[in-house]
Amino acid sequence: MKVLFLVRHAQSSWDDVQLADKDRPLTDKGKNDAAKMGKRLAERDVAVEMILSSPAKRTLATARAIAKRLGFKRKHIVQDDRLYAGQADDLLQVIQELGGKQKCVMLVGHNPELSELVKRLSGKGSNMPTCAVAELRFDTKSWSKIGKSKLEKLVSNYS
Repeated sequence: MKVLFLVRHAQSSWDDVQLADKDRPLTDKGKNDAAKMGKRLAERDVAVEMILSSPAKRTLATARAIAKRLGFKRKHIVQDDRLYAGQADDLLQVIQELGGKQKCVMLVGHNPELSELVKRLSGKGSNMPTCAVAELRFDTKSWSKIGKSKLEKLVSNYS
């Protein structure tokens, strides 16, 4: 069994229009939402073995806030440029390239790519609002089979 958590970054600020998109921080609401989501996941005893994040400031802040609540060492969050401004195919490739050791992985990224990936993997339409989480369970031993093997279960989005 492989468990994949797809997390859309929390609400980001548009206050400084001079900032590059990649440098936009979280709003206070976004910081609070990310901490609350981390707490909700921790209360469910979610134990991720890897957290992958887009290098954008808002996604890293979301990943770090959730990691803190899960007891995951923030320094072990892996940044992958393909998770920023990529397509659903890019996200799927990142997932399929994971080694076989991890059973539970979290990917923190952006829309519309995440919503498209949930739709592709589950066959169900989904629009992930900020700080939403989709949990997907696959009956497979290899990450390389994700997208090719049958989805065991889509746990409803947490938002």
